[in-house]
Amino acid sequence: MRSECAWRMIRLAVTVALVSACGASEYEYLSWKSDSYHGGRSYGKPPQCVDIPDDLRLCHNVGYSQMLLPNLLEHESMAEVKQQASSWVPLVHKKCHPSTQVLLCSLFAPVCLERPILPCRWLCEAVRDSCTPIMEAFGFPWPAMLACDKFPQDDVCIAMTGPNATVATQTTGDSLICPPCDNEMQTEAMLEHMCASEFAFKAKIKEVKRENTDRKVILQKRKKMLKAGNLKKKDLKKLVLLLKNGADCPCQQLDNLANQYLIMGRKVDKQYLLTGIHKWDKSSKEFKKAIKKLKSHKCPAFENVFK
Repeated sequence: MRSECAWRMIRLAVTVALVSACGASEYEYLSWKSDSYHGGRSYGKPPQCVDIPDDLRLCHNVGYSQMLLPNLLEHESMAEVKQQASSWVPLVHKKCHPSTQVLLCSLFAPVCLERPILPCRWLCEAVRDSCTPIMEAFGFPWPAMLACDKFPQDDVCIAMTGPNATVATQTTGDSLICPPCDNEMQTEAMLEHMCASEFAFKAKIKEVKRENTDRKVILQKRKKMLKAGNLKKKDLKKLVLLLKNGADCPCQQLDNLANQYLIMGRKVDKQYLLTGIHKWDKSSKEFKKAIKKLKSHKCPAFENVFK
């Protein structure tokens, strides 16, 4: 009886203060949608509170230390959570919206409460609208598992409170750079770009042309292949890459055609997208570290997530 009375009070409004990676933030919980766990779906084992492991990179610094398992994406094992969540770490690093991590971790690693709570629909829509252009630049759509219309609008939901919660990060110059061109000499960024790519090679750029909202990157003939993927030799000779939605965003690499570059890409439909470009600079410790790690680096399975 006492517990039921407490939950009635919580239904009115509960604000739980948590500490995020960027400092103090607040998650707001408003009312409860139902008494059943995750819409009444059945699981092989009952939900339990478990520690968020350090190697769950997406959420290990989200601001709370325990999560519900199974989670709200129907992952029943921690191994499955880690495998699927790893694909989203690069998007958080792109800083396309200040609440990207909040949205994702509310599903991958839901906070331990007596009853689970989904993110608010408007939060999902705000993150989706800000981050979709970044994902499209790498040839990935906003996935069906994050369809915003399935999240609550008036019932229980998690919202990020604060003045910039619904606005994409626009305070730093980095946020304006074309996504495949940012963090040019950072090892982690190079590896993330490599993982989002099907092929990679060393080459010089012959010409760059604007084409509607994109930029067309025409390469010189000589190329040293580092990662072939499904790219055939005949395709490599006449390869032209497209910097998706890159007509107006800055990319300093494309302003200097005298350099050699580590160029990465992937085929989407009938187009070859530029997914990463980094100056070939062996005097850079970060660059040498990235090249050394390329063969052994384990990439997340993007194709199993973004569909």
